Amino acid sequence: MPIDSYEDVSGYGMDPDVERELIAKQNECTFNWVTKDGWPMGVIMSYLERDGHFWLTSSGQRKRVPAVRRDGRVSIVITSSGTDLRPGKAVTYKGTCVVHEDPETKAWFYPAMAHRLRARWGPESEAEFARFLDSPRRVILEITPVLRIGFDGDKMREATIEARNAARPTD
Repeated sequence: MPIDSYEDVSGYGMDPDVERELIAKQNECTFNWVTKDGWPMGVIMSYLERDGHFWLTSSGQRKRVPAVRRDGRVSIVITSSGTDLRPGKAVTYKGTCVVHEDPETKAWFYPAMAHRLRARWGPESEAEFARFLDSPRRVILEITPVLRIGFDGDKMREATIEARNAARPTD
């Protein structure tokens, strides 16, 4: 049955293959946490997905780090903006965040993030980026998703076209 409004958009969820493509093609997310006075806050950050977890990095003196240490409940939002995917795709993950400072995590993370963000500029650029990440106060944020909400605007667009066509008078 054709739609007659956008009141209920629950039918426009993102399929797993589209979600995987979005995660692979996008390299930025909006990272959200709660401040000590209870206000939500967010910043755009680069991410790396590995084994179903999302990994980000920040200097430890950024206010988000003590906030996450205090309350590890966070969310990230990844959109299709800036990718070659059509606009209007987004997935939000609610999850828990752990702050890592150990050398073992830094040893695999820095080269992996550098490769993700700098591979197109060659190995020298990757190595330089990894070296610059390795600063004294740098921490790694690991987000373990516990809930996801996906939205695919292409599905809504198709439903709109179907409704428009159904409303046209037939001869």
